[in-house]
Amino acid sequence: MSTDRVEQFKQEMESMQVRDPSQGRDRLWLRVGVALMVAGLVVAIAAYPLAATGNDLEQGQAIVQGIAGLTAAVVGTALFLRHSFGNFLRFWLARLSYEQQQHADRIIAERG
Repeated sequence: MSTDRVEQFKQEMESMQVRDPSQGRDRLWLRVGVALMVAGLVVAIAAYPLAATGNDLEQGQAIVQGIAGLTAAVVGTALFLRHSFGNFLRFWLARLSYEQQQHADRIIAERG
């Protein structure tokens, strides 16, 4: 029963043309988001010791570097969250649609 339901769900997904999140650009953007988060934090942390120097020009450069690193981390976080939730919600919506169709079919069968 369970394997039949899984196979039927897969067929319904194919008929609705829902993309598989393990393929395509979504996975790439998810990885880019993680890389930006990590790289941004590394750049921001590396800028901290430079900002502690006595030279004003080096401090200014380090502050700009730190802000750029934090900005990259925030953008990476946004990319990661967007594509993580997008993948989850896409399959959640497809599953909900499938279950509602099953429920409607059951009601029709009971009445007919």
